[in-house]
Parts: sequence; structure tokens; C-alpha cells
Amino acid sequence: MSSDQQYPYEQQQPYQEPYQQPYQQPYQQPFHDPGAAQTWEAETWDTQYQPTVRPAQSAAAADAVYLPPQGAYPLPPEAPEPAPAAYEPPAAAAGLAATGTAATGSAWYSAPTTVGNARITDAQRARAEGRSPIIAPGMQPAGLTAVLGLLLAGGAAIGSYALLVPLVLLQAVTAAGWFRLNGMWPARQGIALAFAGGLAADAVLIGVGRENAPAAIIGTLGVWVLLTLVLQLRSHADADERMSGLMATVASAALTILAAGHLAAADDAVVVGGIAVAVAVLVRALPLPGVASVVLSLLAAAGAGIAAGGLTDIGSAGALLGLAAGVCALVGLRVASYDYPSRFVHMTAGVALPLTAAAPAVYLIGRALV
Repeated sequence: MSSDQQYPYEQQQPYQEPYQQPYQQPYQQPFHDPGAAQTWEAETWDTQYQPTVRPAQSAAAADAVYLPPQGAYPLPPEAPEPAPAAYEPPAAAAGLAATGTAATGSAWYSAPTTVGNARITDAQRARAEGRSPIIAPGMQPAGLTAVLGLLLAGGAAIGSYALLVPLVLLQAVTAAGWFRLNGMWPARQGIALAFAGGLAADAVLIGVGRENAPAAIIGTLGVWVLLTLVLQLRSHADADERMSGLMATVASAALTILAAGHLAAADDAVVVGGIAVAVAVLVRALPLPGVASVVLSLLAAAGAGIAAGGLTDIGSAGALLGLAAGVCALVGLRVASYDYPSRFVHMTAGVALPLTAAAPAVYLIGRALV
């Protein structure tokens, strides 16, 4: 028998390699780059030797091991923490408002400021200081309103085209004054858009005639509201500014277009209404007590309506028209006096709003009487 037959398993090396290789690998020390070294943390085929598995470290901690040692530097001293703001009771509302904190319910939870609050308005400051935010325009704007009212009355007595000149001036002052009354200045695009709406209403009224005045005014107003919405949607301002601009533009355009009611009303009604508004605002500007001033203004408007009605075909029925125009004029004057306005507001909105607010009454009551 040959030697190969006596020892059939001596030359079969593949059966010995799985048992020899695991014992040799843990004790071999081959040269490798420390920066590229890797650690095998899984189980091996060797059941007698298991390497100790350490918890995984974060990438920042692992990188910090290889950083060169750096010198230690002392930390800067910590700044002392400010003391928490004390709770302010509601009784300190006037003090907080005087220093600039907004006088709202959420103001009690904010820390007081020493530089003032730039968002506080003159009306809020006036209320905090105990002053009234309602200031009447005074005698000078009332005189301008009276002059403009007499111009409307004189233009209506001459004809529609003569009435158009003071009416356009009234619409321009209305558009500018309403934006300034809402704290938006300069607002050239909004003023121009509102004024263009008034001019469009005037043109439509001249084209279609007074018998189609409601359709002309309402149609123009609808078109201008849609146009204002489209322009505001194209704006890149934030949501609050776009909403404020939308409301101010729509209101200004509506008032400017409604002022065209003087052009749509009967000529005699415009004469009576213009004179009544002129007298009412002049009496209201006199230094009289509040209730007495209002009563005297309305009585004066009714008397002016009777006097102007005697010059026209309305007659004594002009008292009703004059009284209605006087009430609308005082409402417009009150709106122009609100929210602690400036002198510019008084000279624009304070002049135009009494006549603009009286336009619907002049048209409706004048149509019923004439």
C-alpha cells in the first residue's frame, strides 16, 4: 500500500485552513496607517476570543481624539443675569402708555421700555393722558367747506358742466383726505385710483344721463372694487399691509364715486343741499357747548333749506332736504375729527367729507321732492 493510501487526509489542506486562520489573525501585527485603521467589532469565528466592543462615539468626539493638544485659556467672566420684570397691575396703565408700551391687554406681560414704542399712535397717547382723541377741524376748514358748497350750488344753478368743476375738486380732496385720515401717506397710487373712479363715474353719468344714475354709480363702484382687488393681489407687501391698503382704497373709491351723486341729483336739490351744508358746518365750528352746537347746526341747516327752497321750485319742502343734508354733513365732520387727526387731515377730509356724505341725501330726497 502506498503512502498516499495510508494517509489519505494529510494532503487535504483546505480542511485545515478554517482552523488555522482564525488563530493566526488576532496575533498578527501587520503594518497599517493609523489614520486609515479600522476596528472589526462584530463576532469572529473564534469561539474562545472575543474583542471588547465599546459604545459608539459621536463623530465630533472621535475627531477630537486626533486633534493636536491645545493650550487652555480661562473663560470670560459671566455677565450677571437681569432681574425678571415685575408684574405691573392694571392701575399702571397710564404709566406704561406714557413710556411707550401699548395700552392693550397684552401690555401687562411685556417688559417696560425706556426708548418708547414707535407703534403707539397719537390717539392712544391722547387716551392714556386723559385727552380726547376727537378734535374738530375748526373754523378755517369749515370756511373752505362753505366756499366749496356755495360753488356747488352756483354750478348747479348754471348747469351740469359748470357743476362738474367744483365736483372734481371735491372728489380729489376726498380721495386724498381719506387716505391721510387712515394714516396712509404718501399713497399716490391709491389716491390716483380712487380719484380715477370718481372721474369715471362723472363721465358715465354725463354719457347715460341722470335717469340712469343708480346703474352708473353702482356699476362704476363695482368695477373699481374689482380693480382694487386685482391690484392688491399683485402687491408684494405682507398680509396686514395688503388688507389695510385694500380697505382704505375701497372706502376712498366708494366715497369719491358717491360724491358724483351731486351730478346725478336735480339742480335745485344741489342748490339747497350745498347751501344747507355750508351753513351747518359754519355754525358747528362756533365755540358753543357740544349738544347746543349740534342742535343749532341742524336748525340752521333746516332754515337755510327753507331760504334756498324759496329761490327754487322746491319751496318750503327744502327744510327737509336741508335738515337731511345737515345731518349727513355733521356725520362727515365727525369722521374727519376722529383719531386725533393732523392739520392736513382737517384741511382735506375735514373740508370734503361733509359735502361728500351729503351727496346721497341730496340725490334721494331731491328726487322725491322735485
